[in-house]
Amino acid sequence: MTRVAAIDCGTNSIRLLIADPDGHGGLIDVVRTLEVVRLGEGVDRTGQFSPGALDRTLAAVRTYAELCREHGAECIRFVATSATRDAANRAEFTDAVYAILGVLVEVIPGSEEAALSFSGALTALAASGSDSISDTATSAAAPDHREFKHLVVDLGGGSTELVLGSSTPESAYSMDVGCVRLAERNIVSDPPSESELAAIRSDVTAALDIATATVDLSQATEVIGVAGTVTTITAHALGLTSYDPVAINGSRLPLAAVLSSCEALTRMPRAERATLPYMHPGRVDVIASGAVIWATVLQRVADAAATAGHPLEWITTSEHDILDGLVLSIWNNAHDAPV
Repeated sequence: MTRVAAIDCGTNSIRLLIADPDGHGGLIDVVRTLEVVRLGEGVDRTGQFSPGALDRTLAAVRTYAELCREHGAECIRFVATSATRDAANRAEFTDAVYAILGVLVEVIPGSEEAALSFSGALTALAASGSDSISDTATSAAAPDHREFKHLVVDLGGGSTELVLGSSTPESAYSMDVGCVRLAERNIVSDPPSESELAAIRSDVTAALDIATATVDLSQATEVIGVAGTVTTITAHALGLTSYDPVAINGSRLPLAAVLSSCEALTRMPRAERATLPYMHPGRVDVIASGAVIWATVLQRVADAAATAGHPLEWITTSEHDILDGLVLSIWNNAHDAPV
């Protein structure tokens, strides 16, 4: 088996990766694309997928089905995450996907989502090597990833996964806090008011209080952030003039610079956020809540690390995440299958 495809359907976006193996344990992208469909619109409030959200998402699935056929993907794995876990009418969605694509939708638990993100993030960073390190940090400052305990944080639309480990996950927890969920729940002002921002921080803090019983944040010596909120904040911190995944992937920024970008994005009115050259239109209305989530998580990890005697100084961003983990899982399962 060579060319395979993975589809990740989250709360805010649906993404496709068609890839070939590179012969060294990594991936060669054939197609990597994203559409913001907001499948989880209103799910936090109603517990149901809306007809409009389903229509938008299924239209994207039809496009992805055609791309898979066009590029000869031999196997497809389709996973759905937070919004689909929460929606009472998820069968309406999963049945429609099967009719279009001929593939069963796997509604995976947060623990599996975390493990797949961990696998994808670390494989991509290992493959990119020191050449992917941002000019913001010197090569001398870059750590040897093999010596570190990584905390991968996958900040999505409906949930945020925390997964801690060295070469493989050792502990993981999925928090029901995401940029769409908390924006819908808390933000009505433009820009968000202090009380709205405080409400988001309170939700994230409460989730972290529970998560830390499973994931010991004090053990983290490196934080790797993945998904669109984190990559957009990184683009802001890097001062990019357009969205450049090559510049973003593997970049290492000082914690203070990331927190400063989070603060700036929460204070901007929507019209100003929309003019940022790296801002996807589908993130304009949720980046403020995402920035608060990211800043709150990072500050919590930094406090725990400082208490443990190893200050958290740098934050790494990966453009590779659950999609890469899904593709690798297809190849691994094929390799392990009995002949």
